Parts: sequence; C-alpha cells; structure tokens
Amino acid sequence: MSDVRLEPVPGSDPGLKLALSASGLPIEDLGEPGRSFFRAVTSDGGTIGYAGIETCGDAVLLRSMVILPEHRGKSFGRSLARETLKAVKESSEVFLATTTAAPFFESLGFVAVERADAPPAVLATRQLSGICPASATIMKLSNPPT
Repeated sequence: MSDVRLEPVPGSDPGLKLALSASGLPIEDLGEPGRSFFRAVTSDGGTIGYAGIETCGDAVLLRSMVILPEHRGKSFGRSLARETLKAVKESSEVFLATTTAAPFFESLGFVAVERADAPPAVLATRQLSGICPASATIMKLSNPPT
C-alpha cells in the first residue's frame, strides 16, 4: 500500500463534489466558512479519496470522508482518517455523524455518544441540525489511531 498524503482543496472542487454525491454524502454546505477539505493522494499522485473537517468552537466535526470506489478495500480509509486527524489541534474534541460506517469508525477509536452529549457548536452545524438524518450515529474520538 502506498503512503497517503493530503492536499487542500476548496469546497467547490469538482472531484470532491462528484465523489461525495456518488457515495450519497451531502454536498449542500461545502462552500460555507469553517470547513477545510483535502484530497488524498498516493505517492504516485493518484487521487484515492477526500475528507474534511469543520471547526465548531473548540471541537471539530470530521466529515465528507470518502474513498473512491476503485480504491475501497485496500486500507486507504484508515490512512485517510489518520492523516485528516493530523490537521486537528490536539486540544480539540473530534466528532462525526454516520449512517453506515459506525463499525469502521469504532476501529479507529471513535465511540458512539448520545446526541445530547455533543457540544452545542457541533449540534448547530448544518450537518447535524438538518442535513444528516436524526437517526445518524454521533461518534466522538476517544482513542486516536496511531
């Protein structure tokens, strides 16, 4: 497996929008302030996926994480998450919302939390206040991957 590195991309990046849309992930709020997005590339320069973070006061929402279909099943998801989390200040709590990938994120050190236990700034994001279904699992990073 090649090493993965991240390159910043704007929320308007066509590849980001296409990858998220094709995977059924939301794109409605990509251009709003407080969000940073990254393209994951291998050592040979090939794009394998995308990820983003959204600043929520002292916390961060991990979001828009997707591996392109042709690269799935090759452990790139773990590498993408690990590299994306490097962009987060160590003092920040990290949350995410998922409807399908809770077991994957558990393997990365996230634990499910009650919605009420997430900080108000995280709950106020468009992701959690309207875009993601109320049935989404809210998770908090408790043991960062190494």
